[in-house]
Amino acid sequence: MSTAARYDAVVVGGGHNGLVAAAYLARAGWSVLVLERRDVLGGAAVSQQVFPGVDVRLSAYSYLVSLLPDRIVSDLGLPLDLRDRAVASWTPLRRDERHRSLLVERDEGPATAASFRALTGSDAELAGWQRFYGRLSTLAEDLAPTLTEPLPGEAELAGRLRDPGIWHDLRERPLADVVGDHLTDDDVRGIALTDGLIGTFADVHAADGLAGRCFLYHLVGNGTGRWRVPVGGMGAVSGAIATAARAAGATLLTGATVTALETRADGVTVHWTDADGVAHAADAGHLVGGAAPAVLDDLLGAPAGPRPSGSQLKVNMVLRRLPGLRSGDDPHRVFSGTVHVDESASAIDAAYAKAAAGQLPDVVPFEVYCHSLTDPSITGGTGLHTLTLFGLHTPAELFAADPVGTREEAVRRVVAQLDEHLTEPLADCLAIDAEGRPCLQAASPLDVEAALAMPGGHIFHGDLSWPVATDPAQAGTWGVATSHPRVVAASSGGTVRGGAVSGLGGFAAAQHLLGR
Repeated sequence: MSTAARYDAVVVGGGHNGLVAAAYLARAGWSVLVLERRDVLGGAAVSQQVFPGVDVRLSAYSYLVSLLPDRIVSDLGLPLDLRDRAVASWTPLRRDERHRSLLVERDEGPATAASFRALTGSDAELAGWQRFYGRLSTLAEDLAPTLTEPLPGEAELAGRLRDPGIWHDLRERPLADVVGDHLTDDDVRGIALTDGLIGTFADVHAADGLAGRCFLYHLVGNGTGRWRVPVGGMGAVSGAIATAARAAGATLLTGATVTALETRADGVTVHWTDADGVAHAADAGHLVGGAAPAVLDDLLGAPAGPRPSGSQLKVNMVLRRLPGLRSGDDPHRVFSGTVHVDESASAIDAAYAKAAAGQLPDVVPFEVYCHSLTDPSITGGTGLHTLTLFGLHTPAELFAADPVGTREEAVRRVVAQLDEHLTEPLADCLAIDAEGRPCLQAASPLDVEAALAMPGGHIFHGDLSWPVATDPAQAGTWGVATSHPRVVAASSGGTVRGGAVSGLGGFAAAQHLLGR
């Protein structure tokens, strides 16, 4: 494919944020070129046939949608089907030598109340839960609209919040203390705390705000905080955005590895090689950095900052059947939500201490999702089921000395932990691929880095930021500026309000440029 000598904007990185920026700019009449290193668009928001001969499209890296604003879906005319899960979460437990569980419905009703009462012995814990999440719901409703507006200053934002106290607490106090103000049961507190640890290696007892920032982003999506399953997998999301960008006139190239950037007062020259190793170059009025900040800094020759460190173990599986549960719950119901395993507050603390000391946790807290129960289309009518596991407190550094051995040991531990709650071994339920191997694929942060060029395998590209202007000079901007006026950030970690599959980074980059 030939490319023009000059574009209004070149986007480096064809992940979902880069595609959102390209779509908005092209719709405004800009000439846009997107350069993606991999042979597929979408970055971490992709669906893949992971196992040979098994016709299942797995969301391999990112799984659910919450933060993608309805405004972006509407503006770009994205034909997405995002489905709610009937169950918000389910937690298998072992107490008093009995297999127990805690069910939280999406719309909490009598079953949720009965589950809390059976586990804790009263209605007090449910009352604390509802008070806590009621306050968070109010915060989400107030905060979500600001995510697609220029950055508010701290005083301006506080004036828009009906409950500024919970905003203050999340920012200024340890997350464990905020949760502890409302909840007392060890397992119930842990379920709440996990939202502050997804992809983030943080001490929930620290006052540095790291866990609080992660927690906030997991609770505010579209004013509801609900995490929905995209029909067709995550690839359907990035695919729809790519289609919108192409329809608006953007040129999208895959297999294009950017090798150098030359900045000038009037623009940027971008150099890249195609899949055949042929060198190309194009001039652009502006460059949009959809790649991780560390990658963009390297291309610009900027000093390297602290290396990000991802903190998640990902295990993708295809099952012939769902296993039975020792608690007696129906797996076809409860596996449709987020299944919390060994995620009590005390287990989280023990795992953090072990990982902070440089050792793989003896008990790895993790979550499991079965998306095929909500979206059967991803298994192509085969009757198979997907199962995706996301492990916490497994930072990249733990895998450095022995990447393969440590990953295999981590997988052994989480499978054994899950087996404790099943009536049959998980291994007996796994489908077998065309090469005779069980359908189980694991990825450490180092594997994620190798596949997606995410430094440290950090799924947010780096620590999340509070969605507010912390510097008065930043108020009223879009939070995407870099050290060069012709280069703007659009990635998850490069923008103030990036994070998860939200499109917020790409949206902000486009608004910044169009506003100029």
